[in-house]
Amino acid sequence: MVGVDFGTLSGRAVVVRVADGAELGSAVHEYAERVIEHTLPGTDVRLGPDWALQSPRDWLDVLRLAVPGALAAAGVAPEDVIGVGADFTACTVLPTAADGTPLCFETPEQPHAWPKLWKHHAAQPHADRINELAARRGESWLPRYGGKISSEWEFAKALQVLEEAPEVYARAERWIEAADWIVWQLSGVESRNICTAGYKGVFQDGSYPSEYFLTALNPDFSGFVGKLATGVVGDDVNGTTLAPLGGLAGRLTGRAAAWTGLPEGVAVAVGNVDAHVTAAAADAVRPGQMVAIMGTSTCHIMPSDRLAEVPGMCGVVRDGIVPGLWGYEAGQSAVGDIFAWYVDNFGADGHERLTELAERQAVGAHGLVALDWFGGNRSVLVDHDLSGVIVGQTLATRPEDVYRALIESTAYGARMIVETFERSGVPVEEFVVAGGLLKNRFLMQVYADVLRRPLSVIGSDQGPALGAALRAAVAAGAYPGIGEAAAAMGKRTRAAYVPDQARADAYDRLYAQYRELHDHFGDGRMLHTLRAIRNEAAK
Repeated sequence: MVGVDFGTLSGRAVVVRVADGAELGSAVHEYAERVIEHTLPGTDVRLGPDWALQSPRDWLDVLRLAVPGALAAAGVAPEDVIGVGADFTACTVLPTAADGTPLCFETPEQPHAWPKLWKHHAAQPHADRINELAARRGESWLPRYGGKISSEWEFAKALQVLEEAPEVYARAERWIEAADWIVWQLSGVESRNICTAGYKGVFQDGSYPSEYFLTALNPDFSGFVGKLATGVVGDDVNGTTLAPLGGLAGRLTGRAAAWTGLPEGVAVAVGNVDAHVTAAAADAVRPGQMVAIMGTSTCHIMPSDRLAEVPGMCGVVRDGIVPGLWGYEAGQSAVGDIFAWYVDNFGADGHERLTELAERQAVGAHGLVALDWFGGNRSVLVDHDLSGVIVGQTLATRPEDVYRALIESTAYGARMIVETFERSGVPVEEFVVAGGLLKNRFLMQVYADVLRRPLSVIGSDQGPALGAALRAAVAAGAYPGIGEAAAAMGKRTRAAYVPDQARADAYDRLYAQYRELHDHFGDGRMLHTLRAIRNEAAK
């Protein structure tokens, strides 16, 4: 099997053995445009604050370069591959023509024609309006998203396009998640997967938000669902066709075979979100197994056999992780991004040296506590206009002090999420870590101490790509379902990190201060005002 993982800065492909999930070879392609945050490629068109775009050409280059590279590294003959699967960051979404052509290919000088990356947060005012109207009308779907939908999700971003670039909105015959778009390019078949539709597209109980609701937001928004509901794979639900996870989206086209070096006609799995596919790669698809995929951001994914309203969760979707269970999602908008920002701007010693110095300190010795909102707050406040806070700095504060405080702040944010789930009647039985930040052993130990629980870790450096390959194995018929494939191909080490009692006790005191800061600044009055002043000055 071949799994292809499309991340924030790069895409990677891995060749996986069907029998046991062994990873035989991999390759990575770094995106040429990376994250487009300031100026549109090839133009002098500048973007506003909180914009984050990507280029579809970078995604296609992953198919052209990383997939053949992984095959060569594995030494596997292309004809031995029986399927391919892909996962993507989400909500990364783009407007296209009816044939799937991205609008940015036609009008590259128009910002709203480009794909909006998951961390595009410029649609926060539009999300605020959606949430206010939904709360006032008592929309039944709102509690499934913890009481607020995010500015990162499909509807807020689309409403921004409508109101800031109506001509682009009118030309967009499709509004499609990148996970579904890349599968369209591979198979020639347009589909909508149940995962992104549920978590990012507000699809609940068989339908999207009503035309009446959308009209109340903006009369020209009334037909928006027509840009979403054109899938052709899966069971028809009240007129909307969604594809099940692990399903067969179609077969590899001749064009995609030429890109990838794979045989025409191999199985192409239904698309999925990078975080959600990782649960199966860690063999963590049973109720109560929370998987934290820790990279530039952290996404918390957990199957459960019970439905509850968890404040600030990103969503709960039936069959959203594995069939037959409710799938919960929460998250932190910036984690690795925070550490990278600090090192790039203030940490001349680099990550390894700062980690070494920070690890020598006793808990609390730096006298600091920070809020992990440098990319806004995804859970549990769902407000991307919030910003980071560091309290306790003095003239004696050193770079490693701040670095450690930032690491700890993200662990406090994770504890806030876990405690919110458990107070809501959804127990977290096992905390499993995946993602690139696993390589920092000090950070992992901090999380174990702050959470006061053992950490299990995935047994793969390529969790999302392995998860995508695992689902391709199901789509190709090698396994009857995701659970069986996860048991055979997934891997994790239980209790790889265990909490130290003395450090955990010390962190309880600091976490109490974090909660006080969280509640004080969480109303947004000061942080929203500062952001507004910044945005006005930027104009």
